[in-house]
Formats: sequence, structure tokens, C-alpha cells
Amino acid sequence: MIRGVLLKGYGGFYYVYAEDRVWECSLRGRFRVKDQEFIPGDRVKILPDQENKATIEEVEPRRNVLSRPAVANVDQAILVFALTSPKPDQNLLDRLLVQVTEGGIEPILVFTKLDKFKKAVLTNEEGADSIGDVYRNIGYTVFEVSNETGQGIEELGARISNKISVLAGPSGVGKSSLFNALSPGKNLKTGDISIKSKRGRHTTRHVELMVCAGGLVADTPGFSSLSMPIMKRLELTDYFPEIASRRSQCRFNSCLHDKEPNCAIKAALEKGEIYPKRYEHYLIFLQEVMEAERKF
Repeated sequence: MIRGVLLKGYGGFYYVYAEDRVWECSLRGRFRVKDQEFIPGDRVKILPDQENKATIEEVEPRRNVLSRPAVANVDQAILVFALTSPKPDQNLLDRLLVQVTEGGIEPILVFTKLDKFKKAVLTNEEGADSIGDVYRNIGYTVFEVSNETGQGIEELGARISNKISVLAGPSGVGKSSLFNALSPGKNLKTGDISIKSKRGRHTTRHVELMVCAGGLVADTPGFSSLSMPIMKRLELTDYFPEIASRRSQCRFNSCLHDKEPNCAIKAALEKGEIYPKRYEHYLIFLQEVMEAERKF
């Protein structure tokens, strides 16, 4: 038997990527009897038959599962935003960072249209500082790339290799073009990848993993809601590293870093050590978390 990863199930067959090829698999009888659900990302053991045919013999336990659409064993979430045209929606970005981190998945920030951003800086249409620097300084893994020139693509591809990733981000930032740049010849239709935010088009029909840069990438992200995950109000700081690292310096252990006196977070904000928009979003999310607490 050989180990592989389920890419998709369709028409009663299951397509598994193993040993650098795709196998068309049927299920061993015991799985059909159990009526077990298989989802993209499931790690399976298959028994090859002839040519590219095989049988799924064993399914390994899942490490994590994203829902609607379902993807299993996700290693990282590639959050894609443009440096310019359109300017990054930082509220959305920070929401996705909270969701991803709460799900135990490592976020990787990718800012596209680096070539356009550089031109805008030269013509004084943009400030010289990149939003990528803000998140890099916080401690997130950040890539700035150009799908047109290829700058940064190879470095990002190395990060995707041998991992299961999901792509997320608003429409118009170049997610499909990014996929095509990472996997020349795939030619994913522009507009195929978009978060479910009622703002972008959805042209994909089936959830599947696609081979990309030596790894596997979900063509639809596993984040269907933009609301805050259910948590206690004091837990929100866990998802803001620049706040979490300073909260022990506050006068009160129960400090929410809003209206309390002797707050180390507000002091750091005044010194320019915390990015104002991040703090603004923290307060917005805090109100949402507190409202959700009252409902439950």
C-alpha cells in the first residue's frame, strides 16, 4: 500500500494524489458499509490495481477540519490581499487572522501587485511604507509578490511545497493569477477563488485540492463566516500578538485595554509601538465578542 492525500470525490470515485500522480480510487467494501464521509485533505492508504486505478484501504485520523466547505489536515492558510488596486481591507484581514489562528492553522500573508505598488510609490500615489511591513514587524510570515514579474513567487512556492494550504482573500487581488504563477500551465480561470463574503463571484463548483508548487492547495477557502469565533472576552488578546505580549504589564489582570486606567496597551499605542488600525479592529472585535457572550 502507498500513502496519499484525497483531492476530491466525484461520481462515486475518489481521486488521490500519491507518488507524484493522481489515482482514481474506489472504496473498500467496509467503508461503504460504514457510510464514512471522505473529504479533501484526508490522508489515506491505497492499494494500486492497474494503470492509475486503486482502492482506498485505510483512512488516517484527521488533525483538523475546516467546514463549509470541508477540508481536512490543513497546514496553513494563505491570506491574499493586494498592496494596491484595491487597497487591502485591513478589517477583513484581521478577522481572517483571528479565524485562522483560532482554528489552529498557521496564517501566511501574501500581498500581491508588488509591481504596481512600486510604480505608485515612484509617482507619489502611495506612501513608501508597505502594509506588509506592519504585519511582518508583528511577527507574521509575510510575502510580497508580483504575478506579472514573478518577484517573490519562488520564495512563496517553497513555503507551499509539501503542505496542504487553503487560499482566502477578497476578489480582485489576484488569487487565481497567483495560483497560475505558482503552477505554470494550470491556467486556473481568473475569478475562481473568492471568499464567501457576498461580495465576490463564485465560479467554482466543487471543493478540491489542486497540486500547486509541490504542495496541495484548496481552490475554495474553509472560512464561510466573517463573524468572530465564540470565545471569552479576555481571550481575544490571544489573537493579537502585539497585545498579548504586553498584557501582563497592565495594572489589572482583567484589563480589556479599552477604558481601564494604567493600561500598557494604550501606553504602547501612544508611543507608536502598536499599529492604530490593529487596535481599532481589536476594539471592534471586542464589542462583537461581548455581544455574543450575552446571547449565550
